[in-house]
Amino acid sequence: MSPVALNANPLLERDVLPPFDRIAPEHVVPAVRETLARLNAELDALETRAVGDWSLVAALNRMDYEILRTWGPAGHLLGVKNTPALREAYESVQEEVTTFYLRLGQSAAVYQALAALQSGPEFQKLTASRRRAVELRLRDARHSGVALQGPARERFNEIARELTRLSTEFSNNVLDATRATTFELKTEADIAGLPESYRGLAAQAWNRANPSAPAPATAEKGPWLATLDLPGYMPVMQHGLNRELREKLYRAQISRASAGPADNTARIYRTLELRREQAQLLGFKSWAEVSLDSKMAPDVTEVRRLLEELRLASRAPAEAEMGELRALARQRGFQGELEHWDIPFWAERLREERFQFTDEELRPYFPMPRVLDGLFELAGRLFGVRIRPADGQAKLWHPDVRFFKVYDESDAELAAFYLDPYSRPEDKRGGAWMDVCIGRRRTERGLELPVAYLVCNGVPPVGDRPSLMNFREVETLFHEFGHGLQHMLTNVDDPDVAGISGVEWDAVELPSQFMENWCYHKPTLIGMTAHVDTGAPLPDELFEKIAAARTFRAASDMLRQLRFGLIDLELHHDWTPDTGETIFDVQRRIEAATAILPSLPEDRFLCSFTHIFAGGYAAGYYSYKWAEVLSADAFSAFEEAGLDDEGRIRAIGRRFRETVLALGGSRPALEVFREFRGRGPDTRALLRHSGLAA
Repeated sequence: MSPVALNANPLLERDVLPPFDRIAPEHVVPAVRETLARLNAELDALETRAVGDWSLVAALNRMDYEILRTWGPAGHLLGVKNTPALREAYESVQEEVTTFYLRLGQSAAVYQALAALQSGPEFQKLTASRRRAVELRLRDARHSGVALQGPARERFNEIARELTRLSTEFSNNVLDATRATTFELKTEADIAGLPESYRGLAAQAWNRANPSAPAPATAEKGPWLATLDLPGYMPVMQHGLNRELREKLYRAQISRASAGPADNTARIYRTLELRREQAQLLGFKSWAEVSLDSKMAPDVTEVRRLLEELRLASRAPAEAEMGELRALARQRGFQGELEHWDIPFWAERLREERFQFTDEELRPYFPMPRVLDGLFELAGRLFGVRIRPADGQAKLWHPDVRFFKVYDESDAELAAFYLDPYSRPEDKRGGAWMDVCIGRRRTERGLELPVAYLVCNGVPPVGDRPSLMNFREVETLFHEFGHGLQHMLTNVDDPDVAGISGVEWDAVELPSQFMENWCYHKPTLIGMTAHVDTGAPLPDELFEKIAAARTFRAASDMLRQLRFGLIDLELHHDWTPDTGETIFDVQRRIEAATAILPSLPEDRFLCSFTHIFAGGYAAGYYSYKWAEVLSADAFSAFEEAGLDDEGRIRAIGRRFRETVLALGGSRPALEVFREFRGRGPDTRALLRHSGLAA
């Protein structure tokens, strides 16, 4: 590409925000290669004059920033606007990015200079956050293989590059398998029992899949399309009277990416083999030991102790919960044994009978614009921030995306974020996440403020009505916003430890899960509701039913999360092919202690378990439960003060902001938690919130 073309490449622009309206797949390769060539030259120069002072860390931070600004938007678009052309461009330079990071992490000159800084007289003069940044850089270098030489280093690097490729392929295969599996619904028997909101969504899905059809589908007359993304899947499982359709969807869901061209089975085996080999090159027994070396939990034994404590508390109640479903099904005339595709359906019937409300009854009270207003009002009360729409001040990748800015009480700008709220199964991966667009850092030009991506997969608007959220979607929005708050409200200027950077992975869910608790606080929840037709707030009796239903099937939900965490830990710590078990044997063995119904023979959920095979949760899925202990205990500080005492809640909210949110990774997570809570974490609040305290 010519210099003129390079100068026009939007991925090389350094305006504050990425120009997403102009970034195209053809920009990725030249921008990344130009950036890497420049950074390799800078690293050459740095290695010849690396000295043990803070200027070294500042130089490394500038390199990280350049990669973030060039490679970050490409990776973001891969998640939210995935196309074959973008995949090809991304994958063609992914290995080159990995190679640069390996070179940086394994630079002996840089490592020795950092070690000299840590052991020298200037170290204690640094701020606490800068000292921690140095310590984390040294640890990460050790994990990157800085101590390896010769063939061992070459092999380590080969493994790292292959693991990066496998991760991307795994994620793409799950997206492809999800997108490729749909079920056309043509008759009233197919759609029986499904709510009106689903009919509209499924008709829209059919129209997207059949753009050349002579007549469009309608919510009333169909045809409709059932899909495997959550908005297209869960309503069928919970409400569909067509049991055969539920079975088809369930079997398709549990076998995603386990056959044909998208089969991830071999990738899982290869990933586990490579992680184990890489861990041993670093001097660890297993990948789990590598993972825990940088986490809050001290070791595998302690993680298993916590998971077993929670398992024992939830196993018998979960069996009782299954007994309740069987009794209700028999009472309603169901013949035979309940199967997996029956559980969500009968659980929803039991919830309706016990608490006398349905998700569909709630949806009209939760139009997304009103929920956002309520969420932002809560952030103002607790943390003293003001959030305002800034549409038009950022270039977007899709018309549904919104842009907001965050201000403090004196109207000083603190941060900004993008919100991409709706499901787009044709090009957007499932789930919900927060990611970093720009981190907080101080430069020669002044302070650069943090910017976050908040991504959900909620039900999109249908026709001229706004998105009407179910309660779980409300909780998910609060969850991702909690992650965003930790990124955006940091007061640390050193990028290595600002916001979520440097936070131990098993503590990073603390603010997100903490925010979910406020969905059960009556003034907060009712304050974010307004019926889409009448404007009326959620009635008190409906709130009381929601609050009563909070612990409904909590033991079953707990066991499910524990099952995922224990399988992850087993595969990354104890399992090898020499044990004689397949990975699916491991799954079934652990399910014997953590599942009430044994899985089907064709269950291959591991093939779509992106958290551990294409995300950051390898040997770390337990983090959700570890952090849930922290978040429940943190919220109990507000409960103890009295949730209706605005003055005390405001004071504790400011303390939460000044510790958990502001300090980020600048200090160890346990130290930050102790500063907020005044003591170490306790599991009792989590068990109480889950209805399992007894």
